[in-house]
Amino acid sequence: MEPNTIVLVHGFWVTPRSWERWIAHYEAKGYRVIAPGYPGFEVEVEALRADPQIIADLTVPAIVQKLEGIVRGLDPPPIIVGHSAGGAFTQILLDRGLGAAGVALNSAPTEGVRIVPPSQLRSTFPVLRSPANRHRAVGLTPEQWRYAFTNTFTEEESLALYERYHIPANGGILWGSVLANFQPGPQETWVDYYNDERAPLLFVSGGEDHLMPPAVQRSNQKHYKSDTVTEIHEYPGYAHLIPAQEGSERIADEVLTWAVEYVR
Repeated sequence: MEPNTIVLVHGFWVTPRSWERWIAHYEAKGYRVIAPGYPGFEVEVEALRADPQIIADLTVPAIVQKLEGIVRGLDPPPIIVGHSAGGAFTQILLDRGLGAAGVALNSAPTEGVRIVPPSQLRSTFPVLRSPANRHRAVGLTPEQWRYAFTNTFTEEESLALYERYHIPANGGILWGSVLANFQPGPQETWVDYYNDERAPLLFVSGGEDHLMPPAVQRSNQKHYKSDTVTEIHEYPGYAHLIPAQEGSERIADEVLTWAVEYVR
């Protein structure tokens, strides 16, 4: 049965609000769209800024458990689209046998992807500059936001989106994703790259993305060694925050067409 539901998984430094453009677009096509927040994110952006301890208390297992509970309750299985850290969570959900197809949009790496381009180092420096940030929720300045998320946007557009979407990010999870490649045994973002039972997966890369550049997406895709479909599409001119960028509805349509065709 063809999926009638799309689950949109947001990344760090934003909330489900960042999907508002794609939510409206997919709903206009007749799809049921679910954009869940992380545990504690039932409140709005402004409340999370006022009480960032909710963010500091997050863990990867708690996030994945909440997402897994939502996806397991859907019949037929949905198409899962994750952005940034949400792309890594999408890969974890697919590896657990969930979803009819998955799209990882400017995805964060899962365990084993060690490539770290200079622009990614600069984008994540506000968190990684101090080990003390492992116990904090760390925000970005408007200038840091523009470099990491909206470098192809005008300054006015970037600032407006910063004010509407930006929240601090969990420093512990970001530090954990770095340390995962240097610790023995599977860590929290581990997936089985040889899993032949996994649903089809598409990586989408914004050609101008600083936070999760094309080199990261190519490495993400190349790590998969299973016989299951794993493809990558690159879109020149797009920054990290693709779902909010003018014209990104074309990408929304193309990834949906890709997913539906492979499900069929």
